[in-house]
Amino acid sequence: MSTFRIAVAQYDIGFFTQWEQFQQKLEHWVCEAVDNQARLLVFPEYGSMELASLFGETVYRDLHQQLIAMQSVYERWQQLHLRLASQYNLIILGASYPVQQPDGSFRNRATLFGPDGILGYQDKLVMTRFENEQWQISAGEQIELIDTPIGKVGINICYDSEFPLIARQQVEAGADLILVPSCTDTEAGFHRVRIGCQARALENQCYVVQSPTFGCAEWSEAVDINTGRASVYTPVDYGFPDNGVLVQGGSELSGWVYADLDPGAIKEIRQTGQVFNYRDWPRQSQLTIRD
Repeated sequence: MSTFRIAVAQYDIGFFTQWEQFQQKLEHWVCEAVDNQARLLVFPEYGSMELASLFGETVYRDLHQQLIAMQSVYERWQQLHLRLASQYNLIILGASYPVQQPDGSFRNRATLFGPDGILGYQDKLVMTRFENEQWQISAGEQIELIDTPIGKVGINICYDSEFPLIARQQVEAGADLILVPSCTDTEAGFHRVRIGCQARALENQCYVVQSPTFGCAEWSEAVDINTGRASVYTPVDYGFPDNGVLVQGGSELSGWVYADLDPGAIKEIRQTGQVFNYRDWPRQSQLTIRD
């Protein structure tokens, strides 16, 4: 697999009164990434919550009502991403979306769109206290591995990145790239996810990509404060940055962060690196505490 360019969103939450305003925003973001030769675009966790603004204050100020209202534009949202992925021959990780299930519950779902249709999706597996206790978003049950034109990809939605066995199963099944859409409202939250991402990149000797929501949206009951920097993390070894950070966005503006990823470099470092974290992982389970 040859080198490809990734565009990682540091994504601001908008406010819309008409669907066309959102469509124009998304098309602008996508066209900018295309102009910069990106092949894979990554949007953040819960970036879709900006769509709640379409339904008026009574809805967007109510945590539960906004989830229900957003189902009415979910198919339209999917079709827009499918069209853009096909039109520009892209792979797009759409901002995660609260998708209602047949039993009435909601899942936080990140969907990967390709030029020929939906490639797959990942539901968030470990819920934060806010999702569990206030928002009542339900946890997914299955770790997914998604086949794409650029190789096998895993998705760890925000908090999921802090639990190593999720990414480990994806990497052992063939993923060299883990996408982490995130939404955090404090610096501590951003750094928790960042530390998780860097640990996953180190222990699995793979690329991990973090795309956060960014800035303030005081109108929103769900995503009013957003803190984070779009980043691409790598193994810490020969040919990679000494601190394991390939690129990171600034703290002032929303926008894309770009990086060129080389899947071949991942395979090589697992065979010739200073250390063999990926290979040596099973050693942990062979060790026991002395009685």
